[in-house]
Amino acid sequence: MSEKNREGKRTARERLAVEREKQKSAEKRRRTLIVGASVVCVLGLAAVIGVVAANAGNDEESEAAGPVVAPSGALGKDGTAIPVGKQGAKATLTVWEDFRCPACKAFEEAFGPTVHELTEAGQLKVEYHLVTLIDGGMGGTGSRTAANAAACAQDAGKFTAYHEVLFRNQPMESDDAYADSGKLLDLAGKVDGLVTPAFRSCVEDGTHNGWVAKSHQAFQKEGLRGTPTVLFNGENIYQDSSMTPEKFRRMVEEANKG
Repeated sequence: MSEKNREGKRTARERLAVEREKQKSAEKRRRTLIVGASVVCVLGLAAVIGVVAANAGNDEESEAAGPVVAPSGALGKDGTAIPVGKQGAKATLTVWEDFRCPACKAFEEAFGPTVHELTEAGQLKVEYHLVTLIDGGMGGTGSRTAANAAACAQDAGKFTAYHEVLFRNQPMESDDAYADSGKLLDLAGKVDGLVTPAFRSCVEDGTHNGWVAKSHQAFQKEGLRGTPTVLFNGENIYQDSSMTPEKFRRMVEEANKG
């Protein structure tokens, strides 16, 4: 065999190897989302038990959480949605999430960059609803305390950046580290200009705890059981195992053509 032919076969093998690596990466992303969807189902069952055991006194718990003080700019039927992006965008993504939920972190890692790019381009608006599913299912207050801190960041105009920080530094699901306001304030230091006396007071005083409780009640009233619940223009897309950031981008672009 000539040197030229050997070189041609070697190049073909290298191209094939590169293509196989791309396929492996795509399959890994797909499996991550499938596993995430499975976690949602498990958490949904835990939530059913938690609702009976921990949320039977829902009204009393809401009162204990304090008055309902919505963060700046909150929208939606119950005033529980934190909006991100141009409100005139034709495509709407609705996300119900819990900062202690590992499947929510998986969604943020896989789709977050694409979602941010589309919101910044004015093609997509996102409505974030913060819930306390893990607190109810596993005990603790980290879901609520982190949600309150995120609402405080919304008051400061820093919600998106702090949202990323909370998921990037998420503790193990069984670790209620986010119940510590000091931990949340330390993480806020990663967002330029967020830690101010007003923000610190908001976090330490639990200013939005009542609003967080109201948001979780809205989650239950909608009949939702798992996080994340992700709706695109009203259609649940999270449990679609074929969904990828690229497919989601095409859906948004198509919606903006209409």
